[in-house]
Amino acid sequence: MEFVPAPAIHRVLCADCGDPIVPNSANLCVNCLRNTVDITEGIPKQASVSFCRNCERFLAPPAQWTIARPESQELLAICLKKLKGLNKVRLTEAHFIWTEPHSKRLRVSLTIQKEVLTSTILEQIFEIEYLVQHGQCPDCTKLAAKNTWKALVQVRQKVPHKRTFLFLEQLILKHGAQKDTIAVKEVKDGLDFFYSQRSHAIKMTEFLASVVPIRTKSSERLLSSDTHSNTANYKFTYSVEIVPICKDDLICLPAKLARQLGSISPLTVCTRVGNSIHVLDPATLQASEITSAIYWRTPFEPLATVGDLREFTVLDIEPSGATRGKWVLADAQVALSGAFRSTGVLEDDGMMDYESSVLANQIFHTRTHLGAILQPGDTVMGYLLSNSNFNSDDFAKLPQDRLPDIVLTKKSYPNRRKKNRTRNWRLRSIAKEEGEEGETGGGRGVVGRMGGRDQKKVEEDYELFLRELEEDPELRSAVNLYKSDGMKTEKAGSGLAGGKSRKKTQFSMDVDEAPAHVEPAVAVDAMEAGEGEDEEEEADFPEVKLDELLEHFDEMTLGDENGEQEG
Repeated sequence: MEFVPAPAIHRVLCADCGDPIVPNSANLCVNCLRNTVDITEGIPKQASVSFCRNCERFLAPPAQWTIARPESQELLAICLKKLKGLNKVRLTEAHFIWTEPHSKRLRVSLTIQKEVLTSTILEQIFEIEYLVQHGQCPDCTKLAAKNTWKALVQVRQKVPHKRTFLFLEQLILKHGAQKDTIAVKEVKDGLDFFYSQRSHAIKMTEFLASVVPIRTKSSERLLSSDTHSNTANYKFTYSVEIVPICKDDLICLPAKLARQLGSISPLTVCTRVGNSIHVLDPATLQASEITSAIYWRTPFEPLATVGDLREFTVLDIEPSGATRGKWVLADAQVALSGAFRSTGVLEDDGMMDYESSVLANQIFHTRTHLGAILQPGDTVMGYLLSNSNFNSDDFAKLPQDRLPDIVLTKKSYPNRRKKNRTRNWRLRSIAKEEGEEGETGGGRGVVGRMGGRDQKKVEEDYELFLRELEEDPELRSAVNLYKSDGMKTEKAGSGLAGGKSRKKTQFSMDVDEAPAHVEPAVAVDAMEAGEGEDEEEEADFPEVKLDELLEHFDEMTLGDENGEQEG
């Protein structure tokens, strides 16, 4: 085998220092070439970035205020856009160098490359220091000048409870619809959302129309006008009314509307409320859908609401085999909870005196749509029609001999509810507590903040909403739940009162990216907390699984909501 020697590498002397180097077009070594040519020329070594301390946003060129966390890619992109002359070189690496958070300095290390001579590429590493200059963005300037809003969305629902707005708040947070909201204020029958631009208010009304059945009216008020330039300044108000029908409400449809909906029985139960109302006849499983346009042409009120529900005990149930989706038709025999008690048994103060009632030992036979989930011995909630007096002309026109004695709506879990248990999940919140600056409040959010309102009623509505989330997986899938590890156990009122303020974080994520601060959603009725400890827990209680909970949550900042937006 013949040995072939490697070709010899010819070297020359550097023209400046005389060190032997591989020949290049400049005949200079790397050190001499770097001393001769500065590829960082034209790139400033110091710059500044503008930061708004109120909304915690940075000014990104050309004139866009963006939320960026410390040492994030968004903040690095803002810093690089501030540099002139960077487009003349090739940027290969950029990263932050740690600085004291309160030093108002940002240090960035850059690695750039540039072709200095023919086929000669020089690489250099250098640092740039940024001075963080505090100022005010245009939105915060308007807030400081008390010119807080230009468009207002008034959301109303004429019902005696707040569960709809509790659910609506979670939908808004999940889809990030509160991103452009500068303030939220609670009023008697709903919420007010304030915006700095008209387009943001229109976007909110469109979102509301996609999740709940509503009707909208708009109005405008002239603030000032300039006849010379033909310009005017208006304030816009959008009035949004939500239909007063909620899930599990008992409905008596007008006869004409019932015929239009496929001749469905007028006596129905509302099974779901989305952008339309879904009703179901529990005796035949015939279902129909009422859109917002159809409802407002022939509006009607619910015959009975969740507050009128009574507890029944299932004695026997026989499924008939008819199935529609998750509903199964069945013949059921039920009795009022606590019926068939022996004489002389002491009852609690809050329980009905069944011995003096004509319905004490009565067994009711009815047809129900809950045949798939009910078993003998279960507790179910329903409406007692035979012992009720409804002020409804549509209900009075129905043939009385064909009306059921009771209408069952949903399964109940009284033993689980009586146990003093903490929930392993919690909810987000939109608004701040009064008096706090830049922080978010408790889990109840903007609902129940009005002074003088019945706080006990607010707590009951919040507890019912939490129970609906636990017992209805379909409803729970529409909102975001968060883990409550490491949080203290609290009673019902504590979660709703939204008590203690939290320390501010130096930076805040965008509202549509970062969840709000939350308190543990732990609520148990005070009267029921000490009862039922020895009773057996329901085996089929719909537990909130761990994979349904989200891990991370952060603080967010929202505009002032002290109610001084009126201008």
